[in-house]
Amino acid sequence: MKCNELRAEFMGAVLNGPASTSPELQKHLTSCDACAGEYASFRQTMALLEEWKAPEPSPYFNTRLRARLKEETARRKVGLFAWLRRPMAATAAAGLIALGAGLLESGAWPHGSKTAATTSSAVSDLQYLDKNADLFSDFDALDGQSQTE
Repeated sequence: MKCNELRAEFMGAVLNGPASTSPELQKHLTSCDACAGEYASFRQTMALLEEWKAPEPSPYFNTRLRARLKEETARRKVGLFAWLRRPMAATAAAGLIALGAGLLESGAWPHGSKTAATTSSAVSDLQYLDKNADLFSDFDALDGQSQTE
């Protein structure tokens, strides 16, 4: 067998012990010095990992961690564009900007015409009053009735 085909079986042999290896792998390990050396290296590494004990955390670890988190959140500066750090707010703002630009480009949003741009505000006010003269005269009639009563 080729060495590359047997490398996948090395880890199974290392984890489960030499008794679980296939006879082909055992035969190959006795005949190939490179694979035998690699197998021995895997076994040594696993033996060291089994001996290693994880250190226990300090009893005050959680307390210090919470205090440090409070300090960091208090230290964070709130700027003018701090809301942009929030993905939901930034996405909503970008969507509103895109919607407004789309409405302006499509013409759905009334942004004035050429005649309105050339006339002054006083002229447009007078035109508005002239168009709605009947309505305003009704208001005047109502005001006159309320004063006489």
